[in-house]
Amino acid sequence: MYVARVRRIFLSLSIILIIDRATADAQLRTQTIVSGLSGLVAAVADPVQPGVLYAVQQNGVVQTVQGSTVLPTPFLDVRAAILSGGERGLLGMAFAPDTSSGRVFVNFTNPNGDTVVARFRRSAANPLMVDPASRFDLRWPSGNRFISQPFANHNGGHLAFGPDGDLYIGLGDGGSGNDPNNNAQNPNALLGKMLRIDVSVPDSDPAGYRVPPDNPFVGGVPIVALGEIWAFGLRNPWRYSFDNPALGGTGALFIGDVGQGAREEIDAAPAGRGGQNYGWRIREGTIATPGIGATTAAFTPLTDPMLDYGRSSGTAVTGGYVYRGRALGTDYFGRYFFADSGSGHLWSVAWQLDPATGRATATSVVDHAPEIGAVGSIVSFAEDGSGELYLILYSGRIVKLVTDRVAPAAPANLTSQTSGRTVMLAWTGVSGATQYRIEAGSRAGAADLAVVDTGSAQTSFTANGVGDGVYYVRVRALVGATASAESNEVVTSIGAAPCTSPPSAPAGLSATLTGRLVSFIWVASGTITSMVLEAGSTPGVSDAAVVVLAPSARAFSSNAPPGTYYVRVRAVNACGSSAGSNELRITVP
Repeated sequence: MYVARVRRIFLSLSIILIIDRATADAQLRTQTIVSGLSGLVAAVADPVQPGVLYAVQQNGVVQTVQGSTVLPTPFLDVRAAILSGGERGLLGMAFAPDTSSGRVFVNFTNPNGDTVVARFRRSAANPLMVDPASRFDLRWPSGNRFISQPFANHNGGHLAFGPDGDLYIGLGDGGSGNDPNNNAQNPNALLGKMLRIDVSVPDSDPAGYRVPPDNPFVGGVPIVALGEIWAFGLRNPWRYSFDNPALGGTGALFIGDVGQGAREEIDAAPAGRGGQNYGWRIREGTIATPGIGATTAAFTPLTDPMLDYGRSSGTAVTGGYVYRGRALGTDYFGRYFFADSGSGHLWSVAWQLDPATGRATATSVVDHAPEIGAVGSIVSFAEDGSGELYLILYSGRIVKLVTDRVAPAAPANLTSQTSGRTVMLAWTGVSGATQYRIEAGSRAGAADLAVVDTGSAQTSFTANGVGDGVYYVRVRALVGATASAESNEVVTSIGAAPCTSPPSAPAGLSATLTGRLVSFIWVASGTITSMVLEAGSTPGVSDAAVVVLAPSARAFSSNAPPGTYYVRVRAVNACGSSAGSNELRITVP
């Protein structure tokens, strides 16, 4: 919402905070979300349905967790298509950023033990399930719809979409010990690499992806290599993530790479910076790999890890996330969390990336294991739409990181007035608040344009010289370092507004109920930037659910817990929100 100069100043201050932040004084705790599952290897937040997590089990089943309830019907079941056990099985899942496509990608080892990256589509009848008939396996340069794995271990398995919308695939070196085939340095092998591909192709595309033209080796510099390769020199990348720009992050990539017998490492790169060689099998962490003969690097220089550690601290690193949530407070904002599945450690670190060299450094390492206690083997992390973090335990539990701080109440009645390029915000304050935090995003719920702390308890804020655009704005109260939940959201347009008034209220809302599956349809027209479905325990309120949908959405389905709900939909554009549609009373048995 704020001019580029103000935004640059804020980002610079954020980097200083990341570098200089002292050890956090609030105590971390864990809150169990779900237990009783088995062989958990990952969890993924639903990008369009708040409060829904998908629990990925190594045996090939993805369970739907709504709130703290495991729904009876799995989201996905590929048990018949995989080989599971050891380091094999269903290992990763990611939703396409174009949520309207309904596409979801999974990574598993097939009955021969080879890696398959398969595309599915959500069921049109129930978005909490995948249509099994929609399966499409990507085709690789070999012509096969799998990537051959010479040994049973080091399959990688994670999938993640970057801020650029491309799919990143981390592949291990093919297994055995010390990469006997030297795959990680072989420019003609996909193994031991980070891949980057564009999967936003038509369903009819025979490969299911294209190579982005800006991938680092497409032009044959510094070496000729397969175009899919983004980075070299990985042994077994076990969980990686991007510092989420939608929550105020930098877009940087962080990779947890499991070591052989001496060192574990975290690698990092600035947003959009590919072409690294992280050094395996020549180096393990920052040391020469023990027991390896002379090996020629595919290219140099080799990129040092952001940090590494030895066997006294752990045996199998689990890459995590940069925390960009609000519930834990600003002590943790911007710190990178990671773990070790062998030792049970959970760490966070402050970090810095040199934009000129791409060199990453870490400081202020804090071990949170004494705070959270012995939770078990942390094999993965998950991040929800608000940036809050979850630990995935192989034993079958998902736990959320929480703090012993008590969050203040949320501000209310946020309003916005615009005069030229000046935007004036005002809201109802919170008792005891020391200051307020303004968040502005390019879409509902996002904070990718600005996050500004006001520095005072004043309940108004004025931004001058605001650039053209549509801004989704909300405010939080801060008491010390502890942030509240967000206020209501207002939409402000500067420059050539795409509307002259809020949309008309949607009409014709109707519903069908099949067991616990509730399906809604409605009619809406005009200039719309998002649809919002609201559900409450009494007429006119939205204390049960608020779901932000794409502007084209005219239907929505969800499994709901037993109870009676009052449901309506609204249309939103840059000029504001419509009135609610007709309201339905739904009773779920």
